[in-house]
Amino acid sequence: MLEVVKPGLETSVQDLPGRIGFWEQGFPPSGPMDIWSFRLANLLVGNSPETAALECQILGPSLKASADSVIAITGADMTPKIDGKPVPLWTSLEIRAGQLLDLGVVAKGARSYLAFAGGIDNPPVLRSRSTFHMAGVGGIEGYALKEGQSIPVAATKGTAGMTVREECRPPIDGRKTWEIEVVPGPNDDWIDEEGRQRFLSTNWKLQAKSNRTGYRLEGPEWTFSDKARNKRPEHGQDPSNILDHGYPFGAVNLAGQTPIILVNDGPSTGGFINPYTVVSAAFWKLGQSLPGDLYRFKAVTVDDAVQMRRDLIAKCSPDCVRKVA
Repeated sequence: MLEVVKPGLETSVQDLPGRIGFWEQGFPPSGPMDIWSFRLANLLVGNSPETAALECQILGPSLKASADSVIAITGADMTPKIDGKPVPLWTSLEIRAGQLLDLGVVAKGARSYLAFAGGIDNPPVLRSRSTFHMAGVGGIEGYALKEGQSIPVAATKGTAGMTVREECRPPIDGRKTWEIEVVPGPNDDWIDEEGRQRFLSTNWKLQAKSNRTGYRLEGPEWTFSDKARNKRPEHGQDPSNILDHGYPFGAVNLAGQTPIILVNDGPSTGGFINPYTVVSAAFWKLGQSLPGDLYRFKAVTVDDAVQMRRDLIAKCSPDCVRKVA
């Protein structure tokens, strides 16, 4: 067990691929936003990549160990310490019973991932241990960590002193502008050519009113094609309204004039158009960006998106982990 001394900001249990197969019943996939860092954290402690771990955002937790264990911290730099002494990221570490692990305010990036040898052993709900805050399912008692709670960890021996090769780590370097790859559609034909070009040539600002349901963007107004302006009444009055349909994971959902990227805890259906969709291999960038950061979108093909995903998974292979020199 680990005792939660300080919970941090919305620290939650997540696993891969999350809660699959229940979206039509109102349960989205959830799971980690930065699957690249998440997978590598698990590999470092000897777990399979999908094992449940903690996602920590912006302000990390303080946890007290009740038994010896091996841990790893990847992703954003929250200047982690054990008993007040700094410890490295991207490396498996020993933590002894009674020691205090502390993650502070983020210095670079937005989300850290904390894996434990054996993985977090909370009860699965609908085949996943992931936390879905809005429904109060999964995780530790259904929500983000709270002070005084205990986190159960499966008893498995890991190996300390392993590290991730530099070339296999995501470049989380404190940047404020991100290139985000998107594929056109499913409703790109509802936007006119000028509007499509404007979307791809503008810096869009991530608003503070964003969370694991949706990332709200600030930018110029959209312009619409004749198809959106002259449509049957069942599609609704506003040009961005459409007959209710399914939303893809990562959809750039256009609610009036406000684009909202639907992320891990987002809805599965609704009555707004989705001119573009963020590719899954770019989600780690969303997970590591902060309010006020700028997004510049780049259109890619579906084949490009598939290759990007393959390349990302290849950087999460066991070959990317080695003994510390």
